[in-house]
Amino acid sequence: MNRPASSRPYPQPPGLPGLQGVIFASVVGSVLVLAAAILFALLPGALSEAADFRAARPCSEAAAPENGDCLAEWPATVVSTETGRSNKAVTHWVTLDGGAAEPPFRVRMRGDGPLWEKLAPGDRVTVLSWRDVVWAVEAGELRQDTTARPGHDSTVQLALGLTLLVVGAVFLRGAGWLHRRRATRATDTPTAQVVVVMAATLLASGIAATAATVTDTVWLVLLVAAAGCATVWAATALLLRGLARRRTA
Repeated sequence: MNRPASSRPYPQPPGLPGLQGVIFASVVGSVLVLAAAILFALLPGALSEAADFRAARPCSEAAAPENGDCLAEWPATVVSTETGRSNKAVTHWVTLDGGAAEPPFRVRMRGDGPLWEKLAPGDRVTVLSWRDVVWAVEAGELRQDTTARPGHDSTVQLALGLTLLVVGAVFLRGAGWLHRRRATRATDTPTAQVVVVMAATLLASGIAATAATVTDTVWLVLLVAAAGCATVWAATALLLRGLARRRTA
């Protein structure tokens, strides 16, 4: 008596991309691209504020300094300085006393520049503000920005958004690549190919982020980022093609 053929599915060949890997790459890529889209949607407001700040004139030259849109300067005295640490990040704070018209307040300095190193309790400084936000502290010829300086947030948003977009696109592209390999039941995945793609992703995202930090012109940032990414991926495609030819030779 003949036994019926087993209905068990054929075992998956070793090295064949699993369905979980395809789903994981798709989900991560979609989340990163969505986060980038949210950052880009919030970007116009930050860019508008940065443009207003760059266009602001000193209050001594403004026709109506009371509107708060001019660049104000007023004296203050250093009360104390302190350094804090949060999640391995070092923060530098300065407490200032603006006199009777302004109660003591604290500002966070950006970095540990030469001004921060020279500040001591009792020093007289000049506070630079715009729209009631202290954006810099000045002492003599030294000036150092605070973390509240307008334009910093827009730069961070643009750089982070471009980085997330590049990495998310790579994950989505990788999900499609894995899906095709499952369809063709291809099992050979050279390590060099993965390393090249990872290096290209870091380089492309680095170019995009650097472009956002060196210029305030959005169209120029996008142009440089697009040109850099296109160049990197073109070189990557040629390199991967060369590696494939060498492997099959």
